[in-house]
Amino acid sequence: MAQHGPRLVVPIDVTKKPREQKLPLHNRWHPDIPPVAEVRVGEVFRVEMVDFSGGGITKEYTAEDIKFSDQSVKKPWEQKLPLHNRWHPDIPPVATVKTGQVFRIEMVDWTGGAIKDDNSASDIKYIDLSTVHYLSGPIRVVDEDGPAKPGDLLAVEICNLGPLAGDEWGFTAIFDRENGGGFLTDHFPCATKAIWYFEGIYAYSPHIPGVRFPGLTHPGIIGTAPSMELLNIWNERERELEENGLKSLKLCEVLHSRPLANLPSTKGCLLGKIEEGSREWEKMATEAARTIPGRENGGNCDIKNLSRGSKIYLPVFVEGANFSTGDMHFSQGDGEVSFCGAIEMSGFLELKCEIIRGGMKEYLTPMGPTRLHVNPIFEIGPVEPRFSEWLVFEGISVDESGRQHYLDASVAYKRAVLNAIDYLSKFGYSKEQVGMETFVVNYGVVYLLLSCCPCEGRISGIVDAPNAVATLAIPTAIFDQDIRPKPNKVPIGPRVVRNPDIPRCTYDGNLPITKNPSAIGS
Repeated sequence: MAQHGPRLVVPIDVTKKPREQKLPLHNRWHPDIPPVAEVRVGEVFRVEMVDFSGGGITKEYTAEDIKFSDQSVKKPWEQKLPLHNRWHPDIPPVATVKTGQVFRIEMVDWTGGAIKDDNSASDIKYIDLSTVHYLSGPIRVVDEDGPAKPGDLLAVEICNLGPLAGDEWGFTAIFDRENGGGFLTDHFPCATKAIWYFEGIYAYSPHIPGVRFPGLTHPGIIGTAPSMELLNIWNERERELEENGLKSLKLCEVLHSRPLANLPSTKGCLLGKIEEGSREWEKMATEAARTIPGRENGGNCDIKNLSRGSKIYLPVFVEGANFSTGDMHFSQGDGEVSFCGAIEMSGFLELKCEIIRGGMKEYLTPMGPTRLHVNPIFEIGPVEPRFSEWLVFEGISVDESGRQHYLDASVAYKRAVLNAIDYLSKFGYSKEQVGMETFVVNYGVVYLLLSCCPCEGRISGIVDAPNAVATLAIPTAIFDQDIRPKPNKVPIGPRVVRNPDIPRCTYDGNLPITKNPSAIGS
C-alpha cells in the first residue's frame, strides 16, 4: 500500500537519551552547527522532538494503548482484537478500562479498507454495504465500585484524535442509487469518488481543485451496547417502518433513498469474538441491529463538532457499558448529505471515561413509552476552525416540482443544498461551453464538496406554516477565488468544480432522475 503523510526527517526514540538519538540534537544556537537533514520546498515533512528537559522529567502514570487495527496489512476480521459491525448486548468486550485512565483506540475506516486510493469509482459502485460500519470495541468500563450499571451515564472525553500514521488520506463518495444512494440520490444516481490527502490539519483533493480547508476530525460513531429489551424495540419499530412506511410517510415522496430501514441480516455480519457459523452467532446475527442510524445508545450520530475536548454522555444499558466507536472522519459538513459524505479515514482516539452513577434518571428524560427512550447529551469541545465569512443558502419546504409540503425540514434542507450546488456550479464553465455530461460531473463534484467541507446546516424556522426554513452556510475562505455575487459577470474558469477526471461510474438502473426545470443545464 502506498505511504501517505509527511516524510520523517528527524526521528526520536523516546527510550533513548538526547545524546543517543539517531540524529544528534542540540541545545544552543550557532551558525556552524551542521544540518542533520535536507528537505525540498513544498514537501510536507515531520520532525520529532524530545520534551525540553530531554526526558529528565518523568512520571509513573502512562496512557495504556489498546491497539485494534493494522490497517496496512490486515482485514477487519483478521485484527488481533476482533472488530464488529452490529449492535448486540452479547458481543463480548475486547478490553476493560478504568475511569480516569487515558487509553487509545485505533480504527479502520468504516468500510474496512474496501475503498482504494485510486482513480476508479468501481469500488464505490459495487461495495458490499452489509458489512459496514466496522467498529472497535466493545470496551468495558469500571471504577472503584465496579463496572458501569444499567441506568448510569458514561461520560467519554475525547482527549486526542487523528489519522493513523502513514495512512494520512481519505475519501468522499456518492453511492450508486441502487446500492446505498444518498440524500440527493434522485439527482445524483452515479457512483462517484474523490480522494483527499492531509497536510497537518488541512485537506486537499486532486479531484476537487481550488479548495483547501482545515478538518474538524471526529468519530462518526460512538455508542454503548443496547440491552435486549432496547434491541427488540429497535427491531420492531424499524421493521414496521420498512414494511409500511412507503405508503404512510409523506417524506418518502421526496427523499428517494432506500431501504427505509436496514433490518438485521446475517449477510456480512461480524460479531467480534463470536465465531461466525456457531450456534450463538446464528442466533445473534438474526437479532443484531445494523449500525447505520443513530439511536438511543448514541451510535452513528455524525456530529462534526465532536473533536478534541468534547464529552459524550451516553446512557448505559448493560453491565460495563460496552461502548464502541468507529467511522472516523477528517472533516464533514452538517448532514453528511452524500451518505459516504465525510472525508472517511482510518484513525485513532485517545479517550478518558467517567461513570455517573444513576445518571440516566438524574439527567435524561425519556421521550417515549419506556425508560429506555432516551438520547445522549453531547458537550462540544473548544477546538474548531475559525471562519469569519460565510455564504448562506436558504431552502423552504417546497419540492422541485413546486409542490408545497407542510413544515417539512428535510424537504427544506434538500432545497438549500440544491440551491448551493446550483450556485457554485456557476463558477465552472457555462452551459454553452460544455456538454450536459460534463456539466453533471460538475454538479457531482460540488455535491461531494458540500458533504465533506466544514459547512453549517441549520433549521432556521419550524413554526411558520406551511414552510419550514433550512439554511446551509459555506465558509468562503475554503475556495481559491471569490464566490460572492458581484455586479460583473461570473468569472469563467472552473478552478472550484470542474475536473473531467473525477472517478465516476455510469448509472445502470432505470429509476427516474429528478430535475429542476429551471436549474442551470436543465
